[in-house]
Amino acid sequence: MTATLLTTYRVEKPWGRHQLWPGFAAPEAGSAPVGEIWFQEPGEATQELLVKYLFTSQKLSVQVHPDDDAARAAGYPWGKDEAWLILDAAPDSTIALGTLTPMTSEELRAAALDGSIEHKLDWKPVRAGDFIYSPAGTVHAIGAGITLIEIQQNVDLTYRLYDYGRPRELHLDAGVAVSDPRPFTPAPSPGKIAPGRTLLCEGPKFVVERWAGGKRRIALPDAMTGWLVPVRGAGTLGGIPWKGGECLSVTGTTILHADAGSDLLFAYPGNTRLPG
Repeated sequence: MTATLLTTYRVEKPWGRHQLWPGFAAPEAGSAPVGEIWFQEPGEATQELLVKYLFTSQKLSVQVHPDDDAARAAGYPWGKDEAWLILDAAPDSTIALGTLTPMTSEELRAAALDGSIEHKLDWKPVRAGDFIYSPAGTVHAIGAGITLIEIQQNVDLTYRLYDYGRPRELHLDAGVAVSDPRPFTPAPSPGKIAPGRTLLCEGPKFVVERWAGGKRRIALPDAMTGWLVPVRGAGTLGGIPWKGGECLSVTGTTILHADAGSDLLFAYPGNTRLPG
């Protein structure tokens, strides 16, 4: 068994914030806003999944991620499915998922060029507690006033289709080629499968579970890594202390102790739930 408390890496973004989530220090006065905090493994190893926090004060770009085949054709190890747990959202916060009606590639490209794409997306209201699985190919945009935890395939590969006039590079050819511009269909959520254990998503690229406090035995198959993401609470994993706002990776078999009232995410690659 190996359990590792991961280090954090701050990413400045024009749409980020200076007021972050409790437990994260605010950026220094006069510095750029922080949009993301990544949890990183030690050393040079590339793990299959990446966990991060996002803090938005403006809309993110309209964007899309390629699937595994398209990403590998572009020289990357895999594509990018991602999932979001909403921690906090302003009353009018929204996330765009898919298009209002099916669009052809030509229509999508034209809408990105003239800016009308913003109004052809399906902007859905979100609130704290919502969970969304966004597969590769989904045209999407995260709105303003949101704090969320993102779990994704670990690849820094985003194609921007539209960015509201910000002076950042767009990737129209590549983005349109990998887009599936149609109305979004939510992935099934199995729900509660045991006391204190809820399955938020079950593949195709990763599984995310939500756990309550208590003692739990974690048994991962050989060569599989799992990620414990404490939303709140405190405890130990294999004897390593943790608290809300941190992230730990784990391999093998170990024991988790979580205080009563803890709220935990546990993510691992694949499309089959762990036993227990």
